[in-house]
Amino acid sequence: MNFRLIPAFFLVLFAGCSKPSEKIVVATAANVQYVMKEIKQEFEKESGKKIEIVVASSGKLTTQIREGAPFDVFVSADTKYPDEIFKNGGSDQKPKVYATGTLVLWSRNIPESDLKPEILTTEKVKKIAIPNPQTAPYGQAAIQALKSLNLYIQTEKKLVYGESIAQTAQYITTGSVEAGFNALSIVLSPEMKDKGHYILIDSTLYQPIQQAAILLKHSKDSPKKATSEQFYNFLYSGKAKAIFHKYGYKSNFE
Repeated sequence: MNFRLIPAFFLVLFAGCSKPSEKIVVATAANVQYVMKEIKQEFEKESGKKIEIVVASSGKLTTQIREGAPFDVFVSADTKYPDEIFKNGGSDQKPKVYATGTLVLWSRNIPESDLKPEILTTEKVKKIAIPNPQTAPYGQAAIQALKSLNLYIQTEKKLVYGESIAQTAQYITTGSVEAGFNALSIVLSPEMKDKGHYILIDSTLYQPIQQAAILLKHSKDSPKKATSEQFYNFLYSGKAKAIFHKYGYKSNFE
């Protein structure tokens, strides 16, 4: 082969392929995205290694993992999806719970004194945003809470589904809906703090939102293996625990 005839961009491509990237890719549930920004900063400062964060709903990320997405660690909003990945051979290690999330009712304009679940059945609220319960655990929790309060039938036609908890937050903060359900971690983030009013939903009204992470097989035989394991272990460290607490999570690590 006459290498002189190879276009320059192919030579760049070959050069890039000779040394695979050591930057690990962390698939992150949308409710954890702001927490993960801080954890990323702390980890990179401590380790000197770089990570990339990909954000979507837990269900969508699981679908991407099934289809071969090159993620190294999956930080989910529940335990169901990581368990499914483990059972299907996507990891050699069982997932571990890193925190328990909290569901809130949130509104841009309704004051906290009036913001009670019962207001959702009144004419003051025409639309209620929730994350898609088919793919987002906080959406499932919202449905469970409405049913526990015997409000689901009265509010079902008002529900507007966001693709993820992030899109649901956008609906609420822009006033596209009068109220909605979301994660406490989103409400407490610097980006969303003081944007409206919220109340905590009684945690006995929905199943505990235990959130687990899993170390994926993708990096098993790659140069990223050690860094992936290092980051995965960092999620359960004291430094990470403090950050989770800051965002309203309960860190009952298993």
